[in-house]
Amino acid sequence: MTIVVDNTVLSNFAQAQVNSAVISLWGDRVCTTPEVISEYQAGIKAVGLPASAWIALEITEVFSQENDFAASLSIKLGAGENSCIAVAHMRNAILATDDLFARKVADRYHIRKIGTVGILVQCNKREILSLPVAQKALAEMINLGYRSPVTELKQFSHQR
Repeated sequence: MTIVVDNTVLSNFAQAQVNSAVISLWGDRVCTTPEVISEYQAGIKAVGLPASAWIALEITEVFSQENDFAASLSIKLGAGENSCIAVAHMRNAILATDDLFARKVADRYHIRKIGTVGILVQCNKREILSLPVAQKALAEMINLGYRSPVTELKQFSHQR
């Protein structure tokens, strides 16, 4: 199954310098859209996101039917979120986002979702990140502005 990642998740993992864990978790099944890459590039200029963090990430083409669907979604969402929701919906993929409104829109279309915390937990369960490394990454993300629903991963994680 394909996993489509939006800018909030990309930014969190890049800033905490654990972006390779996302690729290790899903390999060539993980991708993003050109609209998300544009948002990420703006973050490189605005807040100094690591420029080379996502070089290995596939940028999927958004087809015309997906673009049409994205255009029909909420104007409250950015182009990146709309494109990811559209791709996830049309391709029966998983949406990786932390944006609460994007998650609510995804629920309307029965799109499976995962967020930053869920990805960290999965990385720990699959032994890609140890619990201390995953916890340190989450703490760094929170320190940099991520509004996490939890501060501790140990309740979800496989000890290692």
